[in-house]
Amino acid sequence: MELETNTDRPLAVVTGASSGIGYELAKQFAQHGFDLVIVSENPAIVEAAQICERLGANVASFIIDLANFEGVDELIEKITTIGKPIEAIAINAGVGVAGDFTRETNLDDELNLINLNVVSSVHLAKHIVKDMVNRQKGRILFTSSIAGVMPAPFQAVYGASEAFIQSFSEALRSELKDTGVTVTALMPGPTDTNFFNGPGLEDTLVAVSKKDDAGLVAQQGFEAMMAGKGHVITGSFMNKVEVVLSKFKTEESKADALRKSGEPARLKH
Repeated sequence: MELETNTDRPLAVVTGASSGIGYELAKQFAQHGFDLVIVSENPAIVEAAQICERLGANVASFIIDLANFEGVDELIEKITTIGKPIEAIAINAGVGVAGDFTRETNLDDELNLINLNVVSSVHLAKHIVKDMVNRQKGRILFTSSIAGVMPAPFQAVYGASEAFIQSFSEALRSELKDTGVTVTALMPGPTDTNFFNGPGLEDTLVAVSKKDDAGLVAQQGFEAMMAGKGHVITGSFMNKVEVVLSKFKTEESKADALRKSGEPARLKH
């Protein structure tokens, strides 16, 4: 889809927008007067664009795999070609890998996770932030997780990637003080998305437990970004309690606590 550039509506970019939190974030932007560039490797991004258009947005959607360097470069080129400044970006695309690191998970899957969750986020931010700073205006939202504040047994690489995003967003926010550019970390707990339908999670306690609504998580993240907050812990009150309590626990005790919810039944003895 091509984007009309002759509108007065500000432009936002949302990655990983075909489903889950990213899809709901795209809808938030559309409902609050933004035009959109949305991207996902999933062809469902086309339907997501149609829904956002019905909400009043002018939308360009792209099917691109951001887990490789060329994919991010392709998105950057398409954004540049549009020729309209990015007022806000939700760097949301991510994937999980679950299971025993030594005996179950696949290295290719884990390297793909790092490339998507970590490398593409840095790559995209490097380009977008420079233009925002030059204009002294812009908002950046990184989707992280409360898993980023504690070790995540049986999701070891995923948890580490979320810790990276959390640290990166906080450092970038500090660097960008007084530039007119804000950085916000969205930190959801377990959320009702396709994430928990992935292999390795199907027989875990967290997979069958009550989860937060993706629409509510996105709304809270959007509002925090628009308010210029540094981070927001979304969803249930217990998510906030868990993060606060984690500050008083050892890394070992935090890992033990997450292990109880994330250890697959097939590995318990």
